[in-house]
Amino acid sequence: MRYRSRTEEGSVTAEFAVALPAVILVLAIALGGMQLAGEQLRLQGAVADAARILGRGGAGAAAVVHRVSPRARLTDSRHGDLVCAAASAPGSLGLLPAVTVRARACALSDASTSGTAPARAFG
Repeated sequence: MRYRSRTEEGSVTAEFAVALPAVILVLAIALGGMQLAGEQLRLQGAVADAARILGRGGAGAAAVVHRVSPRARLTDSRHGDLVCAAASAPGSLGLLPAVTVRARACALSDASTSGTAPARAFG
């Protein structure tokens, strides 16, 4: 059996007190990254839906994107038979507020809406 001297008493507590904040910080960053990845996926899906709606000439593309992220800004542009939608939104992660999530998608437009038109901005 090993006997501890008085100088070693409390060393485990001190090591734990030093390591615990570092472990919590790593977990917080990992969870925040997963949250941003989820936001990116939701925004990408909404932008793809918005591009298809714009390609059919329908209204409501901005509403689809704003349902996913109310602070998102949607723009569209037309290039020949393609209509492209792009959106950007500030990340909702409290630790990194400067992170911006962006997504872009294109879809074929109907024959009645083809042509080149200037880009528009929504919301």
